Amino acid sequence: MNLLIISIFTIGYFAIAFEHPLKINKSATALLTGVLCWTVYILMGTDKHLISEQLTEHLGELAGILFFLLGAMTIVELIDAHDGFDIITSAISTTSRRKLLWIVCFITFVLSALLDNLTTTIVMVSLLRKLIDDRNDRLFFIGMVVIAANAGGAWSPIGDVTTTMLWIGGQVSASNIIVKLILPSIVSLLVPLSIISVKLKGNTKKSLLEPVQTGTRLTLTERNIIFFTGLGGLIFVPVFKTITHLPPFMGILLALGILWIVTEMIHSKKDEEEKDALSVAHALRKIDTPSILFFLGILVAISALQSTGLLNGLAQLMDEKIGNLNIIVPAIGLLSAIVDNVPLVAAAMGMYDLNIYPADSYIWEFLAYCAGTGGSILIIGSAAGVAAMGMEKIEFGWYLKKISLLAVIGYFAGALFYIAQEYLFF
Repeated sequence: MNLLIISIFTIGYFAIAFEHPLKINKSATALLTGVLCWTVYILMGTDKHLISEQLTEHLGELAGILFFLLGAMTIVELIDAHDGFDIITSAISTTSRRKLLWIVCFITFVLSALLDNLTTTIVMVSLLRKLIDDRNDRLFFIGMVVIAANAGGAWSPIGDVTTTMLWIGGQVSASNIIVKLILPSIVSLLVPLSIISVKLKGNTKKSLLEPVQTGTRLTLTERNIIFFTGLGGLIFVPVFKTITHLPPFMGILLALGILWIVTEMIHSKKDEEEKDALSVAHALRKIDTPSILFFLGILVAISALQSTGLLNGLAQLMDEKIGNLNIIVPAIGLLSAIVDNVPLVAAAMGMYDLNIYPADSYIWEFLAYCAGTGGSILIIGSAAGVAAMGMEKIEFGWYLKKISLLAVIGYFAGALFYIAQEYLFF
């Protein structure tokens, strides 16, 4: 049974990794893999009632992650529908390549921590299209945006899906992951940023930024209200969890509910056609539902490996053969550059028991850092990289040649800083 489940999972994993050559959407593959793993488990298992209870228990945990993602993505789409991100983009006026690089990376780093690395990358790539006319220059900037977005998402409980998974799963607390990872994440960005800054001189060829244009259907006040209400709601989620001890998805649903009411009140006097494009219902139609289904499928598959005891066995094998977490965890991070970091982190969560490694243990923050920043090494290694690749048609080989080495240097610099920080100060 175990061999068959491993085979199904491995085949599904390769199908996900080679989504583009196979021309099969990874969400479909993930859903099929997850269902087949549990089907084999229950058909070949001895206690079908116990297996059904295990699935129900896992589904409760997964629902929290999925509802959180659904709420967060809806809020971001609603802000975007109201041109809220223009508040950020319109504030940049410099054409100096070096200054612009630092400004863009700083904004990306901060915005990624407040929102998420995928959304931030989409926003910043759109911005760079307005700022830089020369494609070669723009690609360098976008490569650094991927590194900055993943670094910024790693230290925030809402900045990266993998970090959010660890936070919701109880492996890390919001305050602790910020304190432990903000400096290593900054180091992982500053090192490659400093290296590439030396090569950048002169000014960008063309700046197309214009003042924010507000049409008749959307005033500046309306845009600002939605932007700050939505952003404030996202930032409040960790505070809500700390105060109430309710799961994070309750906080995100509270923020969405408040923003929904505010939106309805602001646009109550507009006609239905004009109001619809600015509504939560429209934002819900625009969110990336296939990505949510992908997370569901892959997490369901991982939960099957966990329930059969395969992940615990793998953890014991790694402890016996390697034993050093300072080697195991960075290796997981490097692997996340090749395969999706969501299933890797989900697997690690199942491999290491909270009874042995309680919340905020050394391994969990280190795993959040490595899985988050390791994905920058290859352009297919993170959601941010895949988004940039799709928007700008960046070739895998170009990124490997121009950006990967910078990402590797930054990754290990941040990892060494984390290890040193842990041994010296914590």
